[in-house]
Amino acid sequence: MRIITADSYLEEERNTTTLEQDNQNLDKTVLEIIQKVRQTGDQSLYDYTEAFDGVKLTELLVSEEEFTEAAELVDGNFINSLRQAKQNIEEFHQKQLEKSWFFHKSSGITLGQMITPIGRAGIYIPGGKAAYPSSVLMNVIPAKLAQVEEIAIVTPPQKDGKVNPYVLTAAREVGVDTVYKIGGAQAIAALAYGTETVSKVDKIVGPGNAFVARAKKWVFGDVAIDMIAGPSEICVAADGSAPTAYIAADLLSQAEHDERARTFFITNSTTLAEKVRNEMYIQLEMLERKDIIKASLQDFGRIIITKNEQETFDLINQIAPEHLELMMENASDKLPFVKNAGAIFLGNYSPEPLGDYFAGPNHTLPTSGTAAFSSPLGVYDFMKKSSIIQYSQEALLKASEPIIHLAETEGLTAHANAIYQRRDGKNAQK
Repeated sequence: MRIITADSYLEEERNTTTLEQDNQNLDKTVLEIIQKVRQTGDQSLYDYTEAFDGVKLTELLVSEEEFTEAAELVDGNFINSLRQAKQNIEEFHQKQLEKSWFFHKSSGITLGQMITPIGRAGIYIPGGKAAYPSSVLMNVIPAKLAQVEEIAIVTPPQKDGKVNPYVLTAAREVGVDTVYKIGGAQAIAALAYGTETVSKVDKIVGPGNAFVARAKKWVFGDVAIDMIAGPSEICVAADGSAPTAYIAADLLSQAEHDERARTFFITNSTTLAEKVRNEMYIQLEMLERKDIIKASLQDFGRIIITKNEQETFDLINQIAPEHLELMMENASDKLPFVKNAGAIFLGNYSPEPLGDYFAGPNHTLPTSGTAAFSSPLGVYDFMKKSSIIQYSQEALLKASEPIIHLAETEGLTAHANAIYQRRDGKNAQK
């Protein structure tokens, strides 16, 4: 993990084109998969599952028997932990609920905004390198609170052709009955356009690998999506008050997700930078996924030395990290300096895994700098807003002149005519 200055990092980022090149290479394959799914439906899903996952399926939908079997395979401690996390996540997201509102502007005029849930949501739950029951909670609970009518999960099967039992148990715990044993770009295409077995959805949410992310980009417009997520990332900004072991452990916690996970440690202390790097490699040797972590740190890990606190926060806002930890004295006082971050963890006892699993805020977060203009997944992602306008005859007549003037200024005489007809009667266009 290299130690560099803030200026060196920014210069490095300006000259990086790897992601763009990777996306171009991925897109050809992804678009072919999407087109195949649209053309041949279920058969393409069976074929791609065999080709990519090494599994020959006979049924795409998880059966009731498989749910029952999964429940028997998980232990009681998992269930208890899951339910505690579920309670915290529900409590947090409950506060995001919005209500329809109306107001009477004046006599004869009622305006408002009506809130309604989307009809059907498709949720992608990753598989492959790990199982993510926590992602089931984080994605399904907001949809349930929004009162989405139908929720379907897609997730890659294990080598035995079944879905991970912890994922299935989490799905049943939050009230999801429809789970499809498909993953990758083909699962996104199936949700976006429908097949003989998979029903088309209105919105697709949930994290996934690069193929999933690019597929979501290409189906957007035909269906809504939450975000185009990149590899996971963490940024820890710390001063000498933070224990070295804590900083190192938190950086490693995100690097284990994926070889392309991005890890940043920002400090204005060269001494602390060296201590943290040494501690990371000590802890690394004790971890099961150390090969993934090593690859991530080597290619995408950076320890960045800043001149002062101002430069530290300027850099944080430039990176706009998915997860930001402020391990500083009086960390909460520094919060106003943060403009761009998906989730912010304050102090030495608010590590990133607390947010991943238990605290309550959502762990489906904007990545790759998109926290500069997007937000964590929430109940609002599953709601629609409709504007309400009601004028009486008298109120419309009072407003007729400016409406006609604006319409005619824009050359839209049919717009003006709709007002003339109500004001002056039949054949009243002037």
